[in-house]
Amino acid sequence: MFATIAAVLVVLWLLGFLAFHVTAGFIHLLLVLAVVMIVLHFVRGGRAV
Repeated sequence: MFATIAAVLVVLWLLGFLAFHVTAGFIHLLLVLAVVMIVLHFVRGGRAV
């Protein structure tokens, strides 16, 4: 579940980075959230919730 959320956030970040330069702060926030989700996924062992 966390991996899916992280993947969606990374895709949104890439989309926003390439398409919308106005919302740069929000895009970087999405990147940070995606990285946190990936780290949590691996720390928890990747088991399903």
